Amino acid sequence: MALIRSMWGVLSALGRSGAELCAGCGSRLRLPFSFVYVQKWFSSALASYPKKPMTSYLRFSQEQLPIYKARNPDAKNTELIKKIAEVWRDLPDSEKKIYEDAYRADWEAYKEEELTMLGKPKRPRSAYNIFVAERFQEAKDSSSQAKLKSINENWKNLSSSEKQVYFQLAKDDKIRYHNEIKSWEEQMIEVGRADLVRRHVKHLPKGGTEKF
Repeated sequence: MALIRSMWGVLSALGRSGAELCAGCGSRLRLPFSFVYVQKWFSSALASYPKKPMTSYLRFSQEQLPIYKARNPDAKNTELIKKIAEVWRDLPDSEKKIYEDAYRADWEAYKEEELTMLGKPKRPRSAYNIFVAERFQEAKDSSSQAKLKSINENWKNLSSSEKQVYFQLAKDDKIRYHNEIKSWEEQMIEVGRADLVRRHVKHLPKGGTEKF
């Protein structure tokens, strides 16, 4: 079963149909969404949903498969993938780390894109960040680094009463975030994505209350 899953991942990464290339792999393979019901607004977004990054092994396999195929044009893909799996197992940890690091970087980018796609509310900004955003476009320095340095000096020179304006804006933004994230998390639970909800939030049946 593990071999079939890895073959499916490699062949999918190459852009061909699993049903076409794995005709002899056994039972018909289906996408994970085949048995899951999701609301219309959510399913309509699946077409443009970010694609999960390949694991370190699949990345390695995608690179190696064309090479092995060129060396053995008459060999079946299943045979080549089995050989690649053996090479991966014997690969030194130092070489595997290259692929593992690439996967971790892609995974972080994927999670950020996923949350953006799902409409997760933006985190509340601090008073200083609000001040920076307000002044950044107005700054006349040529480089971003010079602008930030200048803005930071301006922030330090603000009076307590002037800073209080931004502290109040930050407080309002925190309230905005609290209200929006609560609604968003309830929505994610409804569509089966409770994994995206904060760990300390528990969803109770209708009529119950949230516990923090």
